[in-house]
Amino acid sequence: MAVIKHSFIRPAIIIGLFSFCHLINAAVLPEERVDLLYHKYDGGGITIDGPSVVVRKNFDEQVSVSANHYVDSITSASIDVLVLASEYAEERTQQSLGVDYLYDKSTLNYNYTNSLENDFDGTTHSFGITQEMFGGLSTVTLGYSIGSNIITKTGSPDFEEESSFKNYRVSLGQVLTKKLMLSMAYNIITDEGFLNNPYRAYRYIDTGTTSGYNFFDENYPDTRTSNAVSFNLRYYLPYRAAVFGGYRFFTDSWGITGDTFEVGYIHPLEENWTLELGYRYYQQTQADFYSDLFPFGGADTPPQNYFARDKELSTFSDYTINIGISYKFENLGFIEKATANLFYSHIQFDYDNFTDVSNEPTLGNEPLYSFSAGVTRLFFSFWF
Repeated sequence: MAVIKHSFIRPAIIIGLFSFCHLINAAVLPEERVDLLYHKYDGGGITIDGPSVVVRKNFDEQVSVSANHYVDSITSASIDVLVLASEYAEERTQQSLGVDYLYDKSTLNYNYTNSLENDFDGTTHSFGITQEMFGGLSTVTLGYSIGSNIITKTGSPDFEEESSFKNYRVSLGQVLTKKLMLSMAYNIITDEGFLNNPYRAYRYIDTGTTSGYNFFDENYPDTRTSNAVSFNLRYYLPYRAAVFGGYRFFTDSWGITGDTFEVGYIHPLEENWTLELGYRYYQQTQADFYSDLFPFGGADTPPQNYFARDKELSTFSDYTINIGISYKFENLGFIEKATANLFYSHIQFDYDNFTDVSNEPTLGNEPLYSFSAGVTRLFFSFWF
């Protein structure tokens, strides 16, 4: 049996939970530092873990260079694997190189990223400019990214497809009062090429089988345009505490709309300890061409029709509970300061129209699918 890739892990889950989002980007270079991260995701039959190392060095007070090495070791026995294929293990490596150039109140940046798996090779170039205005009360950022991917298929040496994307983004950071800050962002992403997973299949009624259904390869449109707008507020409380909240709206040309709500609280426990608590809720509607069970399908299906049963294109919701603690070290000799950080997130996924057929239930008796996952991030930061 061929392996099947699991595409549900959205980058926002890992990246968004690992980083703190600074609402205002002042016209200064990023600080020289080294970050060491270990991350682990465990849920839905999937385990993903590995290290990440980020190094940043400044030159001549105008140039900052950063490099990142990131590794994912993946073991999957997800519901898709149990239904359509066999458990698999693989490794993904990602290399990034970035440059920032500071000129007066403006910062220009460029970032190159390459992500490599045994059946995927993706390259991204990102460009951006940040301008500080009105005495530092306002910060405007414009960004553009372009990427290309080569997709192959394990066990099918003749299979090779390509896809590409462009990302246009603009954001505004605004100091509203001495204690309140606002950030707004707008993103447009256009995708083109082979946009579905070569291992996935949709389900259709087949009265000639014992279960009453069968599977056939998915077929997606070869273009997609996505739009997202977000608003975030952060209010600083006495004793270095802060509360924050945000909302993000997403829509695309496939008919999906999504809403994300997030709130959180940061509180210093003692002089060097900081506690962070957060809650995030996400809900979305299904794609126009998604169905848990199509009335017809198979090899005779007209090629212009689109069929998908990827649960990430279904109607579903999830919530995330975040907790994290940080400790700041001082007086470390040649190291200015350092922090040790441990964060854990519990995520619950509930699907409204995607059923669990991993136990081969008969048609009409399939239960709705749901699962929980845990994300752990342990990272150390060193300033020098």
